Amino acid sequence: RAPGTVAPVLRIARSAHLPNFTLAVRPVPGDPPYHTEVRRLLLPFFGPKPIEALRPKVEALADELIDAFVDADGCDAATDFARHIPVRIIATMLGVPISDEEQFLEWVHQLLEVAPTDFFAGMAGLQDFFGYFADHVRARRAEPADDLISFLLTAQIEERPLTDQEILGMCLLLLLAGIDTTWSAIGASLWHLAQHPDQQQRLRDEPEIWPVAREELLRAYAPVTMAREVLVDTEVLGCPMHAGDPLLLPFPAANRDPAVFPDPDVVDLDRAENRHVAFGVGIHRCLGSNLARMELETSVARFLDRIPSFRLADPDAVRWSVGQVRGPRRLPLAFGPG
Repeated sequence: RAPGTVAPVLRIARSAHLPNFTLAVRPVPGDPPYHTEVRRLLLPFFGPKPIEALRPKVEALADELIDAFVDADGCDAATDFARHIPVRIIATMLGVPISDEEQFLEWVHQLLEVAPTDFFAGMAGLQDFFGYFADHVRARRAEPADDLISFLLTAQIEERPLTDQEILGMCLLLLLAGIDTTWSAIGASLWHLAQHPDQQQRLRDEPEIWPVAREELLRAYAPVTMAREVLVDTEVLGCPMHAGDPLLLPFPAANRDPAVFPDPDVVDLDRAENRHVAFGVGIHRCLGSNLARMELETSVARFLDRIPSFRLADPDAVRWSVGQVRGPRRLPLAFGPG
């Protein structure tokens, strides 16, 4: 029960008597049948065909970002490149200005990195978030456009129109689930490749291996640890768990289980049998997995095509995020062979 990064926050929000917050994020922690209806509603936007149609936008965005540093001696691949791609694509899908990306990133940071250890500090900007998207909902109600917010205004769930709180909740869901996770996956992949020039070159020379290589990078550097809630009393490997207990499921650890993956700490770009759980499993499996895969493959491939070789400028200068989503937040790279 309950998709991860929001579940602990929800529990604290209820105890702190913040009903508006819990109403607004209802699509995030829902169980069937409500959760099933939400997925049915959003799934057409995240299927293979509509996501493939976005690939040229991601390629153009990657090239635009690379143009700013391609002639330099290096870049910060996290701040100059990886973080911009998912936030601008999600903003485009929602129909909000990409010029507001720094504000979106700040809201994501507050909710995913600050709130788990300092709830009220992490929630400080949430009212601004809801106010911002409420303004866009009102604008789309007056003048619909070809975007996801306009679609939600005419959509139905449980044979009724969506409430404004549900629409805001879905905007929150897309922002939380679609930005930090993919940013982290892109950055971690570049961090890995910066230390493996042979794999860099192979991906340049053999682009046909990308579908298998992409899955291996996702397995090895799965960015998300999810939270769930125990439904019934049970015991696993001698550990008793009781209904209502919060439970963290470290997907990155599962992806390195030696009972499932031979040589699990080796990143093998030819690992054809790769049933990783980077996107979760079951009914709460990541709705945006097609988008994340496309953004990861496209952006890293463009980086490799445009930058002939790169390495870590200073391994000690790399900084990783905290919280349930893990990826580089500072990733200084030097261009050229070491």
